[in-house]
Amino acid sequence: MNLKPPTATSPAVSTGRMIVISGPSGAGKSTVVRELLKGCGLPLTLSVSATTRAPRAGEVHEQDYIFLPRDEFDRRRRAGEFLESKEVYGRGDWYGTLQSQVAAGLADGKWVILEIDVDGMQSVVERYPETITFFIHCGDIDELERRLRTRNTDSEDAIRRRLEVARHELAYQNRYRYQILNDDVDQSVRRICDILQQLQLGASTNA
Repeated sequence: MNLKPPTATSPAVSTGRMIVISGPSGAGKSTVVRELLKGCGLPLTLSVSATTRAPRAGEVHEQDYIFLPRDEFDRRRRAGEFLESKEVYGRGDWYGTLQSQVAAGLADGKWVILEIDVDGMQSVVERYPETITFFIHCGDIDELERRLRTRNTDSEDAIRRRLEVARHELAYQNRYRYQILNDDVDQSVRRICDILQQLQLGASTNA
């Protein structure tokens, strides 16, 4: 990707690529990303998001999330250190992508995956149009609701909030370069990996 020279608000120049993967909660995107990182023979790395929410049981700082106090998150946001950031589900918890996370991966020639929502995708693509974007979904809102209820991890209020957000996200799926129907994780991973490998081959051929 032909990135701008490093500034206070943009990642460093590198031969790496940025990949955005989005999708409604319950569509299985986190599972797909995890398997993609393990099984695709490309220099992939996941950008670890920052958040103001408290760690859950078993979560590790700088591995699952970068856990920041609210005042520190706000300070960094005002200083322009985030590529994108947003308060999620109206609960006062903020999430964001630190530019330092992306820049470090790109500087190492990595293909950096950002697992972010549709609003974050638009912020990233506005600045870096060559970002490779994938939208992972499970078909329709009824199937999504079935999956959310089957996993039995959310309250009724949480399910309603997630479905409301999902309707917003599904309205933006056509803005993504690739749409992946995730009715089988292995097939979804193979399809995404095949696309990325073809893009890598095309870049090598044009170099």
